[in-house]
Amino acid sequence: MLDKIQELGGGITDGLRGVGRVFFLFTDTVKWLFRSLPIFRVLLWQLYFIGVQSIPVIITTGAFTGLVLAYESYFQFQKLGVTSWVGPLVAVSLVSQLGPVLSGLMLAGRVGGAMAAELGTMAVTEQIDALETMGTDPVYYLVLPRVLASTLLAPLLNAFATFVGIAAGFTLTIYGLGVDPHFLFKETFKFLDWYDFLVGIVKAGVFGCVMSLICCYKGINTRGGAEGVGKATTEANVASCITILMLNLFLTMVLMLLDPFGGK
Repeated sequence: MLDKIQELGGGITDGLRGVGRVFFLFTDTVKWLFRSLPIFRVLLWQLYFIGVQSIPVIITTGAFTGLVLAYESYFQFQKLGVTSWVGPLVAVSLVSQLGPVLSGLMLAGRVGGAMAAELGTMAVTEQIDALETMGTDPVYYLVLPRVLASTLLAPLLNAFATFVGIAAGFTLTIYGLGVDPHFLFKETFKFLDWYDFLVGIVKAGVFGCVMSLICCYKGINTRGGAEGVGKATTEANVASCITILMLNLFLTMVLMLLDPFGGK
C-alpha cells in the first residue's frame, strides 16, 4: 500500500515539475518573440506544414462531426416536435466546444507528434547541441517558429472545421431529413451570438499554443536514441490531448462567467 502511495506521489510530483518546465519554456519563447522575430523561412515552412497540410484532416473531422450531430439530434428533437432546434445544437456545439477541441486534438496527433519526433531526433543526434555550439539558441530557432505558427493557425483551422461542420450538418438536416430551412436558420441565429465565436477563437489559440509547447519540450529533452524518440513522441501526444481536454473544462467555466449574454 505504501509503495502505491509513493508511486502516486511521484507521478504527481513529476507532472507538476513538467508543468513548471513547460511554463519556463513558454516564458523563454515570449522573451525571444519580443527580442527578435523568428527566421522568415523557418516560420514560413511551419505555417505551411501546420496550416496548409492540416486542412484535409481538419475539414474531414469537422464535416463528419457536424453530420453525426445533426443526424443524432434530429431524431431526439423529433420526439419533442422541435426539429428546427437541430440548427442551434449543431452550430453552438461546433463553434464553442467541439470545433476547438477536435481541431486541437487533430493538430496534436498530426502536427504535435511530428514536432516531438523531429526535435527528438535532433536531440539524440546532437544537432541541438551543435546549434548551441554555434551560438544559436534552440528556443529561438526551433521552438519560437513552431509555437507562433501553431498559435496563429489553430483558430483559423478551427474556423475551417466549424464552418464545414455546420454546413454539412445543415445540408443533411435540410435536404436529407426534410427540416424547414426558414425555422432552422431562425432558431440558429436566435441562440448563436458573437461571444460564442470569441470563445472558439480563444480556446483554439490556447490549445494550439499549449500543444506546441508540450511537444517542443518533449522533443528537445529527448534522450536514449531511437527508443527515446518513440517514447517522447507518445508522451507528447498523450500529454497534449489530456491537457487540451482539461483546459477545455477550465476555459469553459471561466469564459461562461465572463459571458455578457449570461450563458444563454
